[in-house]
Formats: sequence, C-alpha cells, structure tokens
Amino acid sequence: MEVLFLLVERRGQLVTREEIIEKLWGKNVFLDTDNAINTAIRKIRQVLKDEPEQPRFIQTVTGRGYRFIAETSEVVAPPANAPTQEQPASSSSPKAATLAAPITAGTATGAPTGIRVRWKLIVPAIVAVLALLAGGYFYLRRTPKLTDKDTIVVADFGNTTGDSVFDGTLRQGLAVQLEQSPFLSLISEERTQQVLRLMGRPVDARLTPEIAREICERTASAAVLDGSIASLGSQYVLGLRAEDCRTGDVLAEEQVQAARKEDVLNALGQIASKFRTRVGESLTTVKEHDTPLAEATTPSLEALKAYSAGWKAVFATGSAAAVPFFNRAIEIDPNFASAYAALGRMYGDIGESALSAMNTSKAYELRDRASDQEKFFITLSYDLQVTGNLEKGQQTCALWVQAYPRTLMPHGLLSGDIYMAMGKREESVEEGKTAVGIDPDFSIGYANLAISYMALERLGEAENTLQRASERKLEIPDLLVLR
Repeated sequence: MEVLFLLVERRGQLVTREEIIEKLWGKNVFLDTDNAINTAIRKIRQVLKDEPEQPRFIQTVTGRGYRFIAETSEVVAPPANAPTQEQPASSSSPKAATLAAPITAGTATGAPTGIRVRWKLIVPAIVAVLALLAGGYFYLRRTPKLTDKDTIVVADFGNTTGDSVFDGTLRQGLAVQLEQSPFLSLISEERTQQVLRLMGRPVDARLTPEIAREICERTASAAVLDGSIASLGSQYVLGLRAEDCRTGDVLAEEQVQAARKEDVLNALGQIASKFRTRVGESLTTVKEHDTPLAEATTPSLEALKAYSAGWKAVFATGSAAAVPFFNRAIEIDPNFASAYAALGRMYGDIGESALSAMNTSKAYELRDRASDQEKFFITLSYDLQVTGNLEKGQQTCALWVQAYPRTLMPHGLLSGDIYMAMGKREESVEEGKTAVGIDPDFSIGYANLAISYMALERLGEAENTLQRASERKLEIPDLLVLR
C-alpha cells in the first residue's frame, strides 16, 4: 500500500527503485529490497487487473523504476446524513482520494460512480495488503537460522581466478567483517588448529569445505561458511553459503559481483553484511557495527594477504615468525592500524618492549581506521603496554564486554594480566572461568585460571584445571611448567 501511495502521489513521474527503498526502509538497509519491491508491484497489478506489457496503471521503466500513468480523482465521500441527489453535498464534506482507469459516467442510482469504482478497487486491495502484511510478519518474525549461542566455522575461499592474492586473504577479510557482529561467534584460530591436530592434519592445512565441516561437527558448531571467488570476464563473482554442518541444509546463500579487482574487498563487505541479517542478526546491530572492510583493515589486497599470513604464522610457528609478515603489511599500507597492533603484540610476546610500545602507539593513533572490536583491542593494548594504566584497562575491558558479550579476549586479559597485577585474585578466577566457558580449547585460559587458584593457595582446584586442559589435549609450555 505504501508503494501504491507513493506512485499515485507522483502520478506521471518516474519513481526510482532507490526512492522507493528510501521511502519505505530508509538508507543503508540490509534487506532483500529488490524482491520486496517486485512482489509489491506484482500484487498491485493483480488487484488492479493491470498487465506489465500493456499497462493501464503502472508502467515499468526498465532498470530505473516505475511510473503511475492512470488518471486520479478526488471524490467527496457523503457524510453520515448523506443528502439525496436533489441535495448536493456540502463543500465541507470529508474527501477521499481514489485512483482509477478512465472513469465513465454511471447510470445507476445510489452512491456516486466515483465511490462505487473506488470500493471496487479498494476492497480487493485491502485483502491483498492484509495478505502481504501477514506474509511480511511471518517473514520478519520467522525463527532465526542461528542464535546468539551458536558458533561458526569459516572455510577457505575457493579461488578459480588464478590470482593467488585472494588465497587466505578473503577468509581473513570475511572473519574481520563477521567479528564486528555482537551476535555471531566464529571458532577461534587456536581452537581450529587444536582440532586439526586431533584430526591428524597439519595446523596450517587448507580449510576445504569438507575439512571445515568436520571441524564444525567436532566443535559442536552450528554452521560452516563456504566462500568462493571466480572470474566473469573482467569482473569477479563472490559467493557465500552457510550450511548446517550436521544436516547439510543451506541456511543462507549470497552472491555479489565486483566490477574490478580493487572492488573485491568492498563486495566482500557487502556480502558479509547481507549474510548477517539473513541468519538472524538484527538490523540495529548490523548498522551499529558495520565498518567497511577497507576502513576496518586496508584497501590493499596485498597488505591484507601479508596480514593474513602473519596470523597463520603466529598459530603455526610462533610470534617471532609472524613479525616479517606484519612488517610487510605496514610497508604496503602505512595506515594499516590492525597490522601495527598485531606487530606490537608480537614484539611484546618476544620481549621487545620498546618496539612493542612504539607499534602499539602507532596503532592507537590510527585506531579510527579499524573495526569496533579492533578499536577495543588497540585501546586495551595501549593501556597495558604503553601507559601501564591498569584501571583504564579494566574500564576498556568492561566496555568491550558490554558491546560484545561473546568475545573472549577481554576476559582472558582481565584474568591473566589486569586482575592478577592488581592483586584481585578472586576476580581473576571468575574471569578465567568465563574465558574457558566461551572457548573450552583456550589453552592460555586454563593457565591463567590455574595461576589464579595457586595464588589463592587453592591447589586442588589448580590441579583440576590443569587436568581438564590435559583431557582436551592442550599442550603449551605454560601448562607444563604449572604442572
């Protein structure tokens, strides 16, 4: 009905699809607006007995929008004490707008011809609109395909373009986009590599859809995301499909085209945003946390590829091995905030405190060029590694948890770094429990929790914590030393 009103108000003028979208939903929406508009136009034509090929009411302007071409008239509706035909209605009577194909004079007595025509059109329109409203209600209120308790495994993108710059890069970019969501939760790289070891595969194995699906099943996750990129002449086609890893049912499927190689990251951001709404996230949180990928990371595919390789090196070999990759990402894009933050973290891990502080400070200067999640990480790193302000770090963690209740890192840092340094041992235990509850394969979380118990001289609980880590086959030097 809103579409019909808009077209009638602008009779004879072109109403573009963009104008319809803005009128009905506003700007920057993430809905299947094309199908919604097509359905509305089709229903209006059904009610008005209009033919697209020979329109009497709505003319399609291909590729642009629609134009209402029929005459409209304003009909005076008779008041409750309607006058007879000999008593003309007062000019102050209520008015009702109506639309019609060219109206011919009627000969029947009773209601004026315009009113009869109006009701012949409006009654079936009301029925159609009620059907649309019912369908729309159940579409918008349908059971979400994912919940805020589910986790997701992201597979590597299938790349048939022959260009290796996309290998690993698109998976990293998709992960950054999806991690902006407070609703979705991705299986961590550490947990992925732990499962790969249990599967007897190398930790840097390519995550094909088959391997990703097995990881999904082993971690009791809800879905596996399978992406692809292919060439279409000079253009690129990106696809994304979410499957229930237990049943194989397709939960959501998206496809988008990029006109040039330089547009691929932007297209990846679009497809990720659409996916978030399709699987159950609210439009509110999508709009609040949807920094474009080029702004959240870098507009350079080459820099993002080096950044992705750096994180692979961290989990496969260690922090020192990742330093050259993050340095390379910064050489390509000197404004890559997340790469500076990662480099600061790597230098901190290997004891290079001055280099850690320098790179972390640079990341803090550039923090507006990062996603909301990454801004929290950069700010917290600055609090801990540059200023040493633990109280400020605690406040940053509280804000981070408030915005992203499912995120792991603030709980881990509160437990292992902030509360232990502040002497708040009970609080450290609680945060350690929360961290391990979010990710049962978070090995350093067990170490933090055991250290907190030992500081409280609760050695039995410390031993039990280490035993739980051993049962999950988590082996890092910290756990061995604590035993």
